[in-house]
Amino acid sequence: MTGAVLSLLRADIPVDPSSPDARRWIGDELAKPEYQTAKPTWFDLASKAVQDWIASLFQGPGGDAGPVLLLAVVLVIAGLIVAAFFIFGRPRVNRRTADGRRSLFGDDDIRTAAQLRHSAASAAAAGDWVVAIEEQFRSIAQSLDERTIVTVSPGTTATEFAHRAANAVPAERERLLDAARAFDEVRYLGRPGTEARYQQLVALDQRLQEARPQLFGQQPVAQGGGVR
Repeated sequence: MTGAVLSLLRADIPVDPSSPDARRWIGDELAKPEYQTAKPTWFDLASKAVQDWIASLFQGPGGDAGPVLLLAVVLVIAGLIVAAFFIFGRPRVNRRTADGRRSLFGDDDIRTAAQLRHSAASAAAAGDWVVAIEEQFRSIAQSLDERTIVTVSPGTTATEFAHRAANAVPAERERLLDAARAFDEVRYLGRPGTEARYQQLVALDQRLQEARPQLFGQQPVAQGGGVR
């Protein structure tokens, strides 16, 4: 740019470029607004410096960005996991919603085992064996969940729940599996249900409530979801 200015000056005014006047004229020329606006601002210089620094991070010793890029991705993922841990807390099996609802047998429910038993008894008194069997089986699952013997989470079927409960109460394995079949029959197969089936579930529920804790042993907690 300086050479161009000198050429212009030489064309208009015969001067010696090495003289003080020539240098002053050059300074005056470069001070004009059109030259000043073309100069990079402090923000332009800072941005360029940051860009150069970031680019240098992704360049290995031999100019290969692969290892550095992989490390950066791992660090970002680890940071996101840590952030999620602090924001949402430790993941919990069978997490309930803010209003206390949880998935139980494919339905959202907030009732306790005692409330489910009462609902089953009311349905039985009205001769509605379908509802009585469904509610009584729900009370069995909810009771085991309340006692932290078997955890019920969204997605588990009645049969899966029965198998997991049987691992904690081996003596009741066959009756638990039969209870699951009774639940599936009235809920999914359109069977009418019977009083005898309902009474079998009531008897099973009572035996599970009366069983001593040591009978459950140190069995793994059931994973999966609310029984459907």
